[in-house]
Amino acid sequence: MLDFAKFTKYSKPGPRYTSYPTALEFSDAYGYDEYIQKMKEQDSSRPISLYFHLPFCRNACYFCGCSVVFTSKEDKMLRYMEYLKKELEILSSVLDCKREVIQMHFGGGTPTFFSAEQLKKIIENIKSYFPNFVADAEISCEIDPRHIDEAQMKVMHEAGFNRVSFGIQDFNEKVQVAVHRVQPYEITKEAMDLARKYNMVSVNVDLIYGLPFQTLETFKETLTLALTLNPDRFAVFNYAHVPWLKKTMRKIDETTLPKADEKMQIMQYTIDFLTENGYKMVGMDHFAKPEDELFKAIEKGELHRNFQGYTTKGGADLIGVGLTSIGEGVDSYNQNFKDMTSYEEAIDEGKLPFERGVVLTQDDLIRQYVIMELMSNFKLDIQRFNKLFNIDFKTYFADAIRALKPFADENLLVLSEDSIECSETGTLLIRNIAMPFDAYMTKHAASKKTFSKTV
Repeated sequence: MLDFAKFTKYSKPGPRYTSYPTALEFSDAYGYDEYIQKMKEQDSSRPISLYFHLPFCRNACYFCGCSVVFTSKEDKMLRYMEYLKKELEILSSVLDCKREVIQMHFGGGTPTFFSAEQLKKIIENIKSYFPNFVADAEISCEIDPRHIDEAQMKVMHEAGFNRVSFGIQDFNEKVQVAVHRVQPYEITKEAMDLARKYNMVSVNVDLIYGLPFQTLETFKETLTLALTLNPDRFAVFNYAHVPWLKKTMRKIDETTLPKADEKMQIMQYTIDFLTENGYKMVGMDHFAKPEDELFKAIEKGELHRNFQGYTTKGGADLIGVGLTSIGEGVDSYNQNFKDMTSYEEAIDEGKLPFERGVVLTQDDLIRQYVIMELMSNFKLDIQRFNKLFNIDFKTYFADAIRALKPFADENLLVLSEDSIECSETGTLLIRNIAMPFDAYMTKHAASKKTFSKTV
């Protein structure tokens, strides 16, 4: 049993570490010419992971932190398809697109807001520029069960998609109304049945805890219903309430949000419930069946984390295409324009729609390795680190080790000569445990409106 009073003291703003440095460090100091040079210099022997942002939604879900364009107009979507095609053409002039593609993900927005015919055309355009998808490529799509039909699922199946992720968030009607996303169980079940019919290898569901009017009892009901869908993976996210960044979140009455201790109870129950029903915790907020490749990867210490979440597809350059998409090279991050007008103007000028990014220093790369190992595998092999970077971990990170002592004293981690390893309880605070290695945290420590709370 967790001491919830003790845990709530760890509830403070902190990054989710989908990257290090985080997107807060992106700036226009990393200029367009340098970005293009980085793209041209990418190692052609490294595989590619593709991310396509399809940003359109009909209505706002108040909890959503994604970059979304709200519309119901067909011409806007057709126009965006044309600009995606133009962006791919420009990209092909600076990138070796004949490299192997080991992963592709459609994110949103609501990717299935596009019709079956439109999705087919988008996929055909992509494969005309990137023809070398490996046989076991992971090809996935985020799906809103309220916007999916059989024709769309058939198109994805024929195009080689093998993984889909369904947004559920919560099945309680009062919670759904409060976040402006009413989605009855039956609609989700129909979407799940379609995915199984078209042989999706892995079907995932997303839940969120910390939403308005949620209680431990209501979330128990949501988990029980979600389990009947028999997903291959669960992603159970801690709601990131950042109304200073996302205007739609201002529509949520903060007095209805569960307190930190109730959120911890929900998370502990979720871990126990899913474990008892055959799932294993993987990474910070994911659960998978023991036969899932994610679980196999964490057992080997080979799980990776990027902007697409947890993955077994490491060692690839991430190429982001579309409005606000983020890419990642060996020593850089780059992000496209978030504003549609700026995005289109850049492409009209024959340029990639790059807005900002960051080039990593050697210190960044060292800290990135440590943070991503902890976030992905809940442990760090110190001797492996010493050999990899040819430096002494305990000397380099003396301050961080001192900061970790309270976690060790409370049995949240074990710090030895050879490793840092989180306890099962410590995994719930992995963001807090990673933060002492973040050289940028002192810059943001005084601000309460930078990151969501860790608990």
